[in-house]
Amino acid sequence: MKKIRFLKPVLNFILIGLLITTLSRIFLFFIFKERVVETPDFWYIFPIGLRMDLILLCYLSFLPAVLITFLPNKWLKFTNSFLVIYSFIFLFLILFVELASPDFVKQYDTRPNKIFLDYLIYPKEVVGMLLKSYLTSIVVTFLILGAVIYLAFKKGKQFFHTIATDYKFKLMVFPLVAFLLFFGARSSLTSKRPINASNAVFSTDQLTNTLGLNSFYTVAFAAYSIKNEGNTKMYGKMDEAEAIARVKKYMIAGPNDFTDAEIPFLHVQQPDSVLKKPYNLVIFLQESLGAEYVGILGGKLLTPEFDKLSKEGLLFTNLYCTGTRSVRGIEAVVTGFLPSPSESVVKLGNSQQGFFTLADALKHKGYNTSFIYGGMANFDNMASFFNGNGFEDIVDQTDFESDGNKYAFKGTWGYSDEDLVTKANNYFKSKGDKPFFSLMFSTSNHEPFEYPAGRIKPYDKKPATVNNAMKYADFSIGKFFEMAKKEPYFKNTIFIVIADHNTRTYGKNLVPINKFHIPAFIMGPGVPKGAVYDRLASQIDIPPTLLGYLGIPFETPMVGRNLNKLDPKVQGRSIMQFNDINAFRVENQVVIMQPNLKPLQFEIKNDTTLVPVKLNEELAKDALAHVITAGNLYKQNKYKLRDTKK
Repeated sequence: MKKIRFLKPVLNFILIGLLITTLSRIFLFFIFKERVVETPDFWYIFPIGLRMDLILLCYLSFLPAVLITFLPNKWLKFTNSFLVIYSFIFLFLILFVELASPDFVKQYDTRPNKIFLDYLIYPKEVVGMLLKSYLTSIVVTFLILGAVIYLAFKKGKQFFHTIATDYKFKLMVFPLVAFLLFFGARSSLTSKRPINASNAVFSTDQLTNTLGLNSFYTVAFAAYSIKNEGNTKMYGKMDEAEAIARVKKYMIAGPNDFTDAEIPFLHVQQPDSVLKKPYNLVIFLQESLGAEYVGILGGKLLTPEFDKLSKEGLLFTNLYCTGTRSVRGIEAVVTGFLPSPSESVVKLGNSQQGFFTLADALKHKGYNTSFIYGGMANFDNMASFFNGNGFEDIVDQTDFESDGNKYAFKGTWGYSDEDLVTKANNYFKSKGDKPFFSLMFSTSNHEPFEYPAGRIKPYDKKPATVNNAMKYADFSIGKFFEMAKKEPYFKNTIFIVIADHNTRTYGKNLVPINKFHIPAFIMGPGVPKGAVYDRLASQIDIPPTLLGYLGIPFETPMVGRNLNKLDPKVQGRSIMQFNDINAFRVENQVVIMQPNLKPLQFEIKNDTTLVPVKLNEELAKDALAHVITAGNLYKQNKYKLRDTKK
């Protein structure tokens, strides 16, 4: 036994790593115990977790094992220095992401993933939010990490220094060590593929499944997967022509409406009624306004202004967003693009120019186009995407600061919604008779939920809560329309107020469908007052529906439906992307696709109860076709107008 003491650094690395991840998993289990224990065989998270932890730690241990074995004893000082630094860095990172996991899981219902990486790009906004909303967690995290750094300096040599050992003996032992690490890293000798995250899936509760992983693995896999953006093969393969044909089945456009064989979905959309002077279009995109916060949709009584205004137009009561991030909501509402396991096209490299947007289509019709936002437009790459795809004017926080006007409130994420609507109203007045399209994007109903005092009667006693922020966002919606109704442009403008997504997207199902339910209403000339659209619809149906109101024909590659023209006999459908899981819903049937697993089908009794049913193979192929098509359109640069071809 003394002879193999040279392997002590590797063994200690694995044992300390297992201690961190196991204690973290136990901690997470007790935090979410009420939810987790509802899952049959929930205790699987612990053996699965041990297996996944060993995979990670064996991978990370291979390099130290090689150096310990093959570097001669005269290099012992270098070897030991490397072992201490290497072990400390990775154990520190493993500990850091595990400490960050409880708050992340509470917010996103899954372990840290690509969202975690995305936030690291914007330290100013994120640090401000963390200090105001998670100060206790930050203090505890820094205290623990500080203690670890202290111990590393004190005990690093004791745990991670190797000793001089006979070179021939090390070479004799290495094949066994290599085999054990290889076996631990693959976790199987019979499977053709190494074990991966899909092997941790044993239930229909996404959160419970992810507790069987560790957060370093999920973050590292998210970073590794960035190179595979646009890859849709994780759900299966399908011939491109078949995929296109299956997607076209769900469109309103007929075979003779398509205008360019090279751009498979490009077609002419006729207006609901022809006008001599086209209407303006204003989209007021609401950050995180889920249906659960909207009184008229049966939610909390937080939105009296939305409820009142919705009766002056067309209210959507059965509308579902496509994802859980703002950029996914922007993707759906502004471009009508299909959701996929890739990042939103707002952030992908090949869509920064020549990618279809409503602004692109309207600019070609002589519209002034703009994006108005109280925060910094470079957040989530919005400014770059908008600037390259039809938005002429980008008005953001810097414009608020330089115009010399006095505004109500500036918070972590920028100027308040109240300031946003004031700025937007003044901007729209300046357009005169020139038709305009504008996307307004709110910020106030975003954690840490900051807003100016004295505007609302608080719903909660504590000021900075999601409920109070929603009330303030609703107050600002009311203020916008109060101002707009006094201006000439109001009578010639189609308005929509719509959410980008909900706040926290969580639930015991693989896809928490109820958390994708969002509010929207359309108001303006030609929109029937007091109308209700109660059929199932998707966020990607909104942009073609809006174009229908404007009074002129448009050429568009959007696959969504103009809901005003949808045959009552045609079934409603929605598409939802939840992390790397895709849900394709047609009425009360939903096909759920997970990476590298067979699709599952459920009957929706209500938005929170999914009953497993036999898979409809045709419906599953339709689901796959929509994801395959999204990937192909992006990769082949075929989601555009004809005059943007390179």
